[in-house]
Amino acid sequence: MSAEGERLLGGADDPTITVNEEGHSSLFLVCEHAGRTIPKSLGSLGLPAHEFERHIAYDIGAEQVARGLSKRLDAPLVLQRYSRLVYDCNRPPEADSAIPELSELTEIPGNRQLSESQKRQRVEEIYVPFHAQVSKLIELRLNAGRPVIFVTIHSFTPVFKGITRTLDVGLLFDRDRRFTDMVAPLLRATGRLDVRYNEPYGPTDGVCHTLNVHAGVRGLPYSMIEIRNDLIASESGQVEWADRLANVLRRAAQYIERSTATAGV
Repeated sequence: MSAEGERLLGGADDPTITVNEEGHSSLFLVCEHAGRTIPKSLGSLGLPAHEFERHIAYDIGAEQVARGLSKRLDAPLVLQRYSRLVYDCNRPPEADSAIPELSELTEIPGNRQLSESQKRQRVEEIYVPFHAQVSKLIELRLNAGRPVIFVTIHSFTPVFKGITRTLDVGLLFDRDRRFTDMVAPLLRATGRLDVRYNEPYGPTDGVCHTLNVHAGVRGLPYSMIEIRNDLIASESGQVEWADRLANVLRRAAQYIERSTATAGV
């Protein structure tokens, strides 16, 4: 655990990785739970190494799918490199789950009894710069008159607290469902997939924070895609899902762009 007054990250460390910043697609990709890195100043958070292979530490396969989508779509992508056990960038600073003391059924010793300044340090060094980078790149595009469709890529564990989840993919939204409603039928048409709205999580679980902060407040079309992680744990699965989602998102974006252009006439 970092001592009071010490920096959490080294001076050259950046919580964000930006891929294809100048991509030409209207789709703008984000992956908040891409990494499982722990800052050196925090050691292992009191956990054995095998815990960082689990969903509690990061979204298994999500980074690889997101990078595959960025390449196939020529879309910008912002990744968050640190484990959600350090700070969950899809949660606001006031949420208890932003720095979890318990993840699923696993206690996180390094997150217990943190002072307010230690919590604030994680907010200021991880959460704030990550969301600032996302906002900056969106604003650059909007100011240049370029359309933006906001999509976040996640994965979920097939078994959560002993309960098996059978769906293949969840499409999440809060108050704006227009893009999700374009994506759902196209995705279902790609195979025998169990595709559901707002499962295995939804707005009441607090998981739409990034969507609302960046897309909701700007009135941008958006969707959050949750893939069951056993489907994308292998390289072949990651390629399969990047191919599938690239075709779906490209077509859904074209529908949105055409309808926007028609409405503007």
